[in-house]
Amino acid sequence: MPEMPEVQGLVDFLAERATGRTITKVTVANIAALKTYDPPIDGLVGGRISAARRHGKFVDLATDAGIHLIFHLAKAGWLRWYETVPDTVIRPGKTPIALRVRLDDGAGFDLTEAGTKKSLAVYAARAAQDVPGIARLGPDPLSADFTRDALAALLAGRRTQIKGLLRDQAIIAGIGNAYSDEILHAARMSPYALAASLTDADVDGLYTAMRTTLTDAVASASGRPPADLKDAKRRGMSVHGRRGEACPVCGDEVRSVFFADNSLEYCPTCQTGGKLLADRRLSRLLK
Repeated sequence: MPEMPEVQGLVDFLAERATGRTITKVTVANIAALKTYDPPIDGLVGGRISAARRHGKFVDLATDAGIHLIFHLAKAGWLRWYETVPDTVIRPGKTPIALRVRLDDGAGFDLTEAGTKKSLAVYAARAAQDVPGIARLGPDPLSADFTRDALAALLAGRRTQIKGLLRDQAIIAGIGNAYSDEILHAARMSPYALAASLTDADVDGLYTAMRTTLTDAVASASGRPPADLKDAKRRGMSVHGRRGEACPVCGDEVRSVFFADNSLEYCPTCQTGGKLLADRRLSRLLK
């Protein structure tokens, strides 16, 4: 799933390449991906892209037509950029393409989604806050006002496992499964630790790990074309997606805990005092 650093990379790319260009055509290939009808998606045609922004994991392209093209790539979505958009006819139901946008210089992009479970979402909106997912977002962890004390206030009193809390977009925006693994590894913290149980020193370490991990990942994504962002993300991971490999910090074997539709990765030596986490959602540690 694209998370904050990759989405920021896409936004930076679109800001450089698409800002100032006029949208000449919008083709919806998967009607289920379009979540709005007012304003109509065709209202974007003729609008000049004036800005590209990120809200959590949402991409927001504002136009001077007063309509925003907003999309969320979900678990298996991606953006495919073309310097010259193909002239081939898109056949709905026969392609992974959900949306195609053509610009006045011939360039443009497709929003694609792999797999059979379709969650990619596209919105035409008069304001970003009109999109329910954006309206519910918590603070951005890289914003200037997201301080250590702001994090502590979010954690206080929550008897929630820290892994789940970091992924909750209504609490902190932009972090998903991969970067929550990386942040917790950098903080040397168990993913099953309860937020309310963290000491001041724990909060200090978590805050530092969060800011450093995300800042470094955003810097790595900056300037890369969309086609390179996924591989750059994989290369930058210390534990996520590296089950069975050696932890780069201590050399212990990276382990996984599997759930119904995803998994988490962690290092026992660095994060759980050498204990293996049980492969069950409600259990904390193997006896």
